Amino acid sequence: MMDIVELKGKCKDIRKDIINMTADAASGHPGGSLSAVELMAALFYTQMRVDPKDPDNEDRDRFVLSKGHAAPCYYAVLGEMGFFDKAEFKNFRQLHSILQGHPDAKKVPGIDASTGSLGQGISIAVGMALGAKAQNKDTKVFTLLGDGELQEGQVWEACMAAANYHLDNLTIIIDNNGLQIDGSNDQVMSLGDLSSKFKAFGFNVLELPDGNNLEEVLAAYSISTMEGKPKCILAHTVKGKGVSFMENQVGWHGKAPSEAERQQALKELEG
Repeated sequence: MMDIVELKGKCKDIRKDIINMTADAASGHPGGSLSAVELMAALFYTQMRVDPKDPDNEDRDRFVLSKGHAAPCYYAVLGEMGFFDKAEFKNFRQLHSILQGHPDAKKVPGIDASTGSLGQGISIAVGMALGAKAQNKDTKVFTLLGDGELQEGQVWEACMAAANYHLDNLTIIIDNNGLQIDGSNDQVMSLGDLSSKFKAFGFNVLELPDGNNLEEVLAAYSISTMEGKPKCILAHTVKGKGVSFMENQVGWHGKAPSEAERQQALKELEG
């Protein structure tokens, strides 16, 4: 298993990949990809039972990126792990590329579900967890949601189902960076007390004050799910984390960096 120093280095590489992919394409969603780096890197490198050499193994754990627009982070993690050649990063969002703007399970090794329509990913994950239970498999299912995505009613239907069917093989992770495409969550549609909401929906809730702190993230992942209860990791993160001019700036939700901005971002990440 990768140690904390190596994992921090890998997070830096993933951030550089995100910047380069979106800059090369002049398109994409860097802000919400950068906020999710520690959550996804720690999950794939230390928690999930996956094998880049055997990506379709039936006994693998499953991951669903419910906030599908954060595909650059997902691709960076998979590419760094060796699921596909990192040369593919140059083709991000290009015609006929396997790396489209949102994850495509038919094209990309390591991707378990095609996502993009917000709210649907968690429902897919609930189905996967329910299927694993029905087959008496020890498969673990993880899904990453954006906080703005929680405004979708389908999310809460999925949560009710997860609790009703006692899916203790399911972990949902909330990338709670406080911003969405049109402004802050509070400006668009206030989410209220998310911790209390998920507890009321029957989840075992772990709240992380700093979801970009690897030590906090790893500690949360290491806590076993309570028997009969799905798990929710509510991680407070920073949109655009790691790049000073992107941090906490709503404008970087779906805007790609220019060449000058790319160079500034890479310089900061190297420093």
